[in-house]
Amino acid sequence: MLGFKQRLIAVWGVAGVAAILARAVIALTPNALQPILAGTFSGVHWVVLVGWVVFMVYSEGYRGFHLGFSPRVVHRAYELARRPSFVRLVLAAPFCMGFFGANRRTLLTSWGVTIGLIGLVLLVRQLDQPWRGIVDSGVVVGLAIGLLSLFVHFAASLRGNNTRYGYPPKA
Repeated sequence: MLGFKQRLIAVWGVAGVAAILARAVIALTPNALQPILAGTFSGVHWVVLVGWVVFMVYSEGYRGFHLGFSPRVVHRAYELARRPSFVRLVLAAPFCMGFFGANRRTLLTSWGVTIGLIGLVLLVRQLDQPWRGIVDSGVVVGLAIGLLSLFVHFAASLRGNNTRYGYPPKA
């Protein structure tokens, strides 16, 4: 069980990651809504939108965030709280996301996914509306579910309900 100071450190790490996710949701939402609000969707666009959003809910929101990323962030936030250092505290969000101070698999996954996402972002920026809005809609929903998942996992860990969510996962 963590003491008060350690809990604050864990909150700091999780809050940093939550801020990054929230910023992405806020930044992408206008692009996602633009073609819908402009009324430029045809029947095909709506079908693709619904299919894409359902796919992103499952793949990004549930499998990516709820089963993998969120538990790992919470675990690493507790690791940060147990073994704080100046660098880890200053860079709490990147530490909790597994960009440094992690095992080889986590490092490769964190950096690989990030580099892949940067490439996808650059490609999606080349799409015209409404296709860019469709892609961004799925991403916004997936990220929002990821943000909610992070809060659910962290709240469960603070209540000591660690076994339900499989804590501690491998860092």
